[in-house]
Amino acid sequence: MPIVVDASVALAWCFKDEATPSTDAVLDQVARDTAVVPSVWELEVVNALLVAERRARVTEFQVGRSIRLLGELPIVVDLTPTDLRTVAAAGQRHRLSAYDATYLVLAERDGLPLATLDEDLRAAAGNAGVPLVIGPG
Repeated sequence: MPIVVDASVALAWCFKDEATPSTDAVLDQVARDTAVVPSVWELEVVNALLVAERRARVTEFQVGRSIRLLGELPIVVDLTPTDLRTVAAAGQRHRLSAYDATYLVLAERDGLPLATLDEDLRAAAGNAGVPLVIGPG
């Protein structure tokens, strides 16, 4: 079954110090099946990689390698037009950013489990009845 993967999990695949057995298991699951992400995911991931490079956390080479790794995975960018009212309502109801609300809305709409390390998004998913792929902690 496909899963929705947010930027926090994808970045854990890119930054060795953020990887955990749980994020590695999600990577294995995505490699076997597929992930579905909202269109904002690509920008979130690349922006975080660029910020990490500017802060000398990673090199230009590592940014390129991370982008290649992610590009080789079966990740489907959902191109369904975003209903801004639905995203805003989810953000208001669960006190999420618009970015995080897009992951929740996608998972709810498609009936897919969500993989995230973000505590607020995890709580919102629990409140919305969206199954989580990664356990607490």
